[in-house]
Amino acid sequence: MIEDIKKACQVMREGGVILYPTDTVWGIGCDATNPDAVRRVYEIKKRADSKAMLVLVDSPVKVDFYVADVPDVAWDLIELADKPLTIIYGGARNLAENLLAEDGSVGIRVTNEEFSRRLCQQFRKAIVSTSANISGQPGAANFNEISEEVKSQVDYIVGYRQDDRNRPKPSSIIKLEKGGVIKIIRE
Repeated sequence: MIEDIKKACQVMREGGVILYPTDTVWGIGCDATNPDAVRRVYEIKKRADSKAMLVLVDSPVKVDFYVADVPDVAWDLIELADKPLTIIYGGARNLAENLLAEDGSVGIRVTNEEFSRRLCQQFRKAIVSTSANISGQPGAANFNEISEEVKSQVDYIVGYRQDDRNRPKPSSIIKLEKGGVIKIIRE
């Protein structure tokens, strides 16, 4: 795992794109602050860049760096979540512009899964995490289900957990709106 993390970090620092296991499904990832790398992810997914992608961080403290004004309720939601939870925040900052939704929001998930958490710690920046599939095709629950088309377009494929056949679910997604209003996007 340690060699995979080193190599994945090196590739992302050089602007590359990786395929890696997360706390949910396998993801396509890159440096969330690098607009060229983000554009490559959209190209791999054949997805319009008007559709935002989420990012992973390793600690709730990092959310503050990427969101101008984190609503108080967010800290409770992060602390109490018993499964992976992506929260969409307004006022995103310090991220590639082409990563954000048209309204300037961004989805951030604090990962507790060992590999993706350690990867985020080592990389020291938010990492894009979008399902490892072509847009409109079914998501890949495990490495076995990722298309050769996707695999052939990334710069590095993490070896860790490739043989894992679990079928994890995507994260829950909620959007925090003005005044502390919580909108459930995906349960």
